[in-house]
Amino acid sequence: MAPETKSKKFDLSNRLYVLLVLIIVIGIAYFAWVVFYTYKAGYIEDTNNITISATGEVYAAPDIAALTLGIQTDGKDVKTITQKNTETMNKIIDGVKSLGLEAKDIQTTQYSVSPQYNWTQDKGQVLEGYRITQNIDLKIRDFKKIGDILGVATENGANIVSDLRFSIEDEEKAKAQAREKAITSAKAKAQTIAQQAGIKLGEIINVYEDYYYTPVQYSSAKVMNDMVSSGSAREVAQVESGEQQVQITINLVYKIK
Repeated sequence: MAPETKSKKFDLSNRLYVLLVLIIVIGIAYFAWVVFYTYKAGYIEDTNNITISATGEVYAAPDIAALTLGIQTDGKDVKTITQKNTETMNKIIDGVKSLGLEAKDIQTTQYSVSPQYNWTQDKGQVLEGYRITQNIDLKIRDFKKIGDILGVATENGANIVSDLRFSIEDEEKAKAQAREKAITSAKAKAQTIAQQAGIKLGEIINVYEDYYYTPVQYSSAKVMNDMVSSGSAREVAQVESGEQQVQITINLVYKIK
């Protein structure tokens, strides 16, 4: 007779139970480690602190005027209007360069060719020709030349004048002054609040800021109207640049002892 084979039975339910418990224990341990690590690293918000905000403002004279000039050229033949557009724009650029603008302060910002259609009852959509639009941005550093630049540009064919904007080319100096004012004000405000509230301030544990600055803009429509009403582009009323407001809000976070 063949020997009798004995079979073993495995209790899978016990093994699954042990595995489940092990996974839960590992998960709890990992969660506890994450909480401890983030707390130690300072990522968990400590409610035992106070945030003080203050704003510093300075006014600075702008040193850059930005102006967009351009032309629109329409016609039935692309080659013809391209040549015409190029000649006109070259005259405009040569004209503003003759007034002292350097090549680095002149930049082409748009050049597009688009078909122009017209809808008729009989034929539907009909191609009538093409339009080339080309714009250049100018940086003007001598504000006394703004009127002359507008004048020579329009006299040489510019029919687009976008908004005239004044700004500060290097804002860091004004920002540093505004920041210093804001920090000084925030520290004084913190001491006052601490005295009135009867608390003691500890070290500053965080600093962050908000920055606000808006360049002055003039309406291009008004500039063009002034040209037309004066009868000469060279007789545009003097444009005043004014002053720019640079504003920084500082938030100081103090530890409370």
